Amino acid sequence: MNIKQRLVLLSFLQFFIWGSWLISTGGYLFSIGFSGLEIGSVYSTLGIASLFMPALLGIVADRWMNAERVLGISHLVGAACLIVASMVKSPALMFWVMLANSMAYMPTIAMNNTVSYKILEQSGYDIVKTFPPIRVWGTIGFIFAMWFGDLTGFAKSNIQFYVAAATAIGMGIYCFSLPACPPAGAKKNESLSSSLGLDAFVLLKQEKMLVFFTFSMLLGAALQITNTFGGSFLDDFKSTHADSFVVKHPQVMMSLSQISETLFILTIPFFLRKFGIKMVMLFSMIAWVLRFAFFGFGDPGGGLVFLVLSMIVYGMAFDFFNISGSLFVEKETPSNIRASAQGLFMMMTNGIGATIGGIGSGWVVDYFTTNGVKDWPSIWFAFAGYAMVLVVFFPLLFKYHHIPEEELDGLSRRH
Repeated sequence: MNIKQRLVLLSFLQFFIWGSWLISTGGYLFSIGFSGLEIGSVYSTLGIASLFMPALLGIVADRWMNAERVLGISHLVGAACLIVASMVKSPALMFWVMLANSMAYMPTIAMNNTVSYKILEQSGYDIVKTFPPIRVWGTIGFIFAMWFGDLTGFAKSNIQFYVAAATAIGMGIYCFSLPACPPAGAKKNESLSSSLGLDAFVLLKQEKMLVFFTFSMLLGAALQITNTFGGSFLDDFKSTHADSFVVKHPQVMMSLSQISETLFILTIPFFLRKFGIKMVMLFSMIAWVLRFAFFGFGDPGGGLVFLVLSMIVYGMAFDFFNISGSLFVEKETPSNIRASAQGLFMMMTNGIGATIGGIGSGWVVDYFTTNGVKDWPSIWFAFAGYAMVLVVFFPLLFKYHHIPEEELDGLSRRH
């Protein structure tokens, strides 16, 4: 395989692992007696781990160990945690086991990007043009895992954790065969802050980057909401639409979101060059409003069209802040702190943001639950209102002037 094909496989396996359990675990935990807040707490482990682990492992990859080795070791540790999770029934114990799993897995998302960026750069590729078509295979891997779990029935049982663990073992071994991505290492006479890889936090002194990371955090909360309760929402229609394909195969229905994601990923280079990161992130926020609002109007019967529309807009909602944001960080940061900066981006989105989204969404679900019956329209409209607040304030606070590529070409010709 050539280098791009090898990175395609890397991306596919990375997200197959996550897709094997992320969307389906909420429904599984409901089935064994967990409450909404307990499930939200389990999902909040993704955020808690991302508060510090991506940044810490980014430091390791920047300073002391090859990035591809850090990636491989992390997946092997995660595999062990998933095997333990398959045997846990206690909410309290599940929280701690999944926290350990999250500490191993969450840093690998940013680290996978870092490894891909370094290998592409070493091979002479344009990262902005080359990476999105590679990254789209991660989404395909996520979709494939969701379909596999749903159609085999594994998604409704603890077998989903075994599937994820087996894939993580294969991924861990595969990482050690990748081209070397050595650390930059420490420089002579550098400060303690630099030697610890904390330089990336200096980015927060820039108003532009501070606002960018803050809203990335708030969008990360929005993402965690549907990760936690999207599948459970569809599964709850079994009392009114038991014969619906959507109810029988909620994972397949939810995977339409990831199919949309694969299409929007391919548009990222055009939108970033044409509109810039400010407009692209604003498009993402508007899409989150629509994602939640369509869920609020949707059902597997007459409201099926709204469910489908919700899945379609998800591609823009996710890609236009997650993938575009990662590329923006890569472009705006010095090469010696890029791994740490990617870790900081992950900390804000899948760390603080996911913690807020996991615990906050669990509280909202329980608030709108009466005698075990969830008022899903009110739940989703509350989340849509949250996203609308972001739409209003982001363009007012984020100061960033983008010059379209065609204008740059015109300036270069005149000079």
